[in-house]
Amino acid sequence: MKLVVLGITGGIAAYKAAEICRLLVKSDVGVQVMMTENAKRFVTTLTFATLSRRPVIDSLWTENGDWRPEHVAVADEADAFLVAPATADFIAKYASGIADDALTTFAATFSGPTVIAPAMNPAMWSHPACVANVATLKSRGVNFCGPENGDVACGASGVGRLADVDRIVKMILSVLG
Repeated sequence: MKLVVLGITGGIAAYKAAEICRLLVKSDVGVQVMMTENAKRFVTTLTFATLSRRPVIDSLWTENGDWRPEHVAVADEADAFLVAPATADFIAKYASGIADDALTTFAATFSGPTVIAPAMNPAMWSHPACVANVATLKSRGVNFCGPENGDVACGASGVGRLADVDRIVKMILSVLG
């Protein structure tokens, strides 16, 4: 069974990650969820542990009974990496190599196929720093799914909306082969 690490960051679109997780499991793909602290303000680890049938990794400091740090062990097992939703903060950290939590440390460790599904305010998406960070990641072979044009939770409209869940799942399944 293929294994996808599903990273969830702290944006309102985090609730849509539950459906992504469910659809991947339904497609016979193993899902290891990693969440940032801010993601847990929008969705719970219990939801994702139940849907993925695996404990959620949300800290660098959880003892797992193995001598290897969890993010290293999972990086050795994972076939692909998906971050949905990906905030501007995560994209900036990933592009800069900042590894200060479980998700960004995994991202700095994993060298396989990666899909990022951004979701943020349209002004954030079009900000020169975000545009440069996305260009950096694309130059390193990171795939992007979205964002799409539409209304976002803060009331703004424009490019920044999380891509359709089915589109994200199709893309990660394609990356898996």
